[in-house]
Amino acid sequence: MPLTGTVRTGWPPVRVNGEGHLLIGQVDAVRLAREHGTPLYVYDEAAIRDRCREFRRAVGEAGTVAYAGKAFLCKAMVRIVEEEGLALDVVSGGELYTALAAGFPPERIVFHGNDKSPAELRTALQVGIGRIVVDNFHEIDLLAGLTEGSARRQPVLIRVAPGIEAHTHEYISTGQQDSKFGFDVATGQALEAARRILATPGLELVGLHCHIGSQIFEVEPYRLAARRLMEVAAAIRRDTGAWLREADVGGGFGVRYLPEDRPPAVAEVIAEIQAELRRCAGEYGLPVPALTVEPGRAIVAEAGYTLYTVGAVKRIPGVRTYVAVDGGMADNPRPALYGAEYTAVVANRADAPPLETVRLVGRYCESGDILIREVALADPRPGDVIAVFTTGAYHYSMASNYNRFPRPAAVLVNGAEVDVIIERETYADLVRQDRVPPRLAARGAGA
Repeated sequence: MPLTGTVRTGWPPVRVNGEGHLLIGQVDAVRLAREHGTPLYVYDEAAIRDRCREFRRAVGEAGTVAYAGKAFLCKAMVRIVEEEGLALDVVSGGELYTALAAGFPPERIVFHGNDKSPAELRTALQVGIGRIVVDNFHEIDLLAGLTEGSARRQPVLIRVAPGIEAHTHEYISTGQQDSKFGFDVATGQALEAARRILATPGLELVGLHCHIGSQIFEVEPYRLAARRLMEVAAAIRRDTGAWLREADVGGGFGVRYLPEDRPPAVAEVIAEIQAELRRCAGEYGLPVPALTVEPGRAIVAEAGYTLYTVGAVKRIPGVRTYVAVDGGMADNPRPALYGAEYTAVVANRADAPPLETVRLVGRYCESGDILIREVALADPRPGDVIAVFTTGAYHYSMASNYNRFPRPAAVLVNGAEVDVIIERETYADLVRQDRVPPRLAARGAGA
């Protein structure tokens, strides 16, 4: 079918084909739902690559962009990240394993986490990981033992809690003093961590890291974070004589979930961070450190869509209309966790005016299984395909098998091409790890 232009002004842009169906890339979203089933995660490869390149242009040749894999990670995503020249931020042995299985260079991996296990750290050291971001004193002790006698000194950064509270939800705010993450600056923990690392032969202290939260729509918190890192670097220089050549300000760059969302431009935020690093370097007599940023959500969120099929439509006159779909809180727990909001369209009538305001709900046995509390849709009916926008980050990665539903498949759209990058789970997958004790086997044999 021929492509047509945008049929919705503002954001999100809605493009349709000659049948009035939503297009993702050059692919009919309704065809995707029919061929691959629903719920279905859909990723637009061109949009992912565009965001990777936008961040790389903003940081420049001297900076580093490390994709935060916790937002969405699978082997295909790892390959895209490597091809686009990004580093990769992992937070677990599983994410590290995925990266290595996809052939990602370990020297371009940054390993995070507030409670890394000895086994995870041992693996990271064995493969020659590029950076370990040290989060607490226990980890310094673990690394001291694991690197003892090693010919290679492991580069590390100190994660600091800079005491900056970005205006975001408390569950995704991580830069304040009262946090499980990082060494506190105000009480001198960050300086003490530097002393201990510098006294450990197997470790090389190369820089400082902080992360102030997620879904941040302001530039000022980033400027303050850059200044706080430079203040700590100056204190470490005065106390130990060490020069820290890297400043990693984490991620948290806001994205658009609703039409009224107005995140600042990536180039604007990064330019302000770099300007502050230069100002502080001049004030404290330090070299300007190399900047690292760690976008995750900002790379994949808006490149992702979730497709659902409408089941029951329940209209309560004078009260509300409930539109139930074949997914919900197990494939997107974010609304239940912290009130995340979205917008959506009826993909098979994407050019029709959205005249009815409804509540989009899932099929799970919870009253809180609400995907969108209020959304205007075009006369939703059983069998319609619903497309929810900006679902590329923290959906697949947080999905569960609640109520013993299989997790959805994920497909990657590249122009007119479509590839499955994560297979849909089956009922057999749900019981694959189950074990029945011998004392119960006879009773269940006939089931």
